[in-house]
Amino acid sequence: MVNWRAAEHLVPPEVRAIPDGGEVLAGLAAATRPVARLTYVDADELYLSWVWDHAPAHPRMVVLPRAHIAPGLELLRAALPSPLPSETGHQALERALGGGDFTDPAREQRLATALTSCVIPQRLGLELNALESRGFRPHLRIQPSPSTAQLPWELLGTSGTDRLTDMVDISTLLPASLRNGAGRAVSAWDPRGAVVTALDPAVPGFGETSELGSVLGPVAPGSPLAEMVAALGDRARPGGNAFRRNDFGRDRLVAELDGASRFLYVGHVTASTHALDSRMHLSDGAGTTGHAEPVNGHRPFTAADIVLGHGPAEPLRAPNRVALVACESGGDLRFAEPTGLVAAFTHRGAEYVTATRWTLPTEAGLRRYVPGLGDRAAGVLAEAILAVNAAHESPDPVAALNAWQRAQAHRWIETGDLRCTPLIWAAFHTAWSPPPPDLRQR
Repeated sequence: MVNWRAAEHLVPPEVRAIPDGGEVLAGLAAATRPVARLTYVDADELYLSWVWDHAPAHPRMVVLPRAHIAPGLELLRAALPSPLPSETGHQALERALGGGDFTDPAREQRLATALTSCVIPQRLGLELNALESRGFRPHLRIQPSPSTAQLPWELLGTSGTDRLTDMVDISTLLPASLRNGAGRAVSAWDPRGAVVTALDPAVPGFGETSELGSVLGPVAPGSPLAEMVAALGDRARPGGNAFRRNDFGRDRLVAELDGASRFLYVGHVTASTHALDSRMHLSDGAGTTGHAEPVNGHRPFTAADIVLGHGPAEPLRAPNRVALVACESGGDLRFAEPTGLVAAFTHRGAEYVTATRWTLPTEAGLRRYVPGLGDRAAGVLAEAILAVNAAHESPDPVAALNAWQRAQAHRWIETGDLRCTPLIWAAFHTAWSPPPPDLRQR
């Protein structure tokens, strides 16, 4: 992999002289963790601005030529299991899992290098080098543009086999108009608070192996997922069996979330033509109220239902931490108006929302489409769910999720084990939206 620290391969900024990166150290106290907010904007070219929290009066801006970045982004789209135009979902999985770039470490590293040169300007790379040389581990809060919304920032290359997540922690930055919106109040975090789980809820009108069928398959007593729920003890809501419930609809969700600290959803999410119509699939029949039309006797639960409410009652109150383990559950930023599920839960009070950038293969899909994996696919998705759950139990969900991704990246690079394909671990990202200084937690 090209050496990040040499920096010649990175996109040069549109300036006559390139600073050496050392200027980022000015005014940075030794005990301070550097935090930068990066904003990518699509126009004819791709624009990037970034500002370090310790130097707000000195923002940076570069223009990234579209002709330079387009080939790398096309390679990324060809490697992902999200359907391309004219593809079915099954065809997309077959393309990506049956021999795409994320199924071979050497080809994946070449793709990571190409993506790094697309979106990391030389000046930013030099600043990160300068911070690393002084022992700092920065936090990059990245607001992608629609064209870069599916880019897995964590796997970008630095030097040798090192990845960006070896150098920094990364979270998704939602638009300021959402984070700082009037009336937004962030729900309090209580590490001993209730955890609402909707784990593979049964969707009316869809059989176990259908399009909206079971994601997890049978979950055996004593299995890691069953033990995860058992470890929550009386914090778990609702009580009783946690998997494949047929009574977990929107009304129950709203009631169970009242006063909770966390929500963990594992199931189906489907995209639509606009972000507010992004859909979760709970156990609601056609007779429930909501903004989406029924589908085969089932009414999906949309981002609009979360933000506006789905009937005469008030909209739900989101807990401090929300995790959506489902296909493209974090696809908000692919839209010009990023108002999907991540934005909806954030608007309704969540501080941390973990979601996915692309179609998340199930273990059945891995077993079917990845050559030679077979029964070794068992437990791959469950491991990801356990990692997300553990991250949301930790004091810092962003750092904890990045640590798991870093460990997975090392295993992938060192062994080439397809159980560690980036198609799983690099799909996840966390949007962090703390209350602005002038707002108080409820």
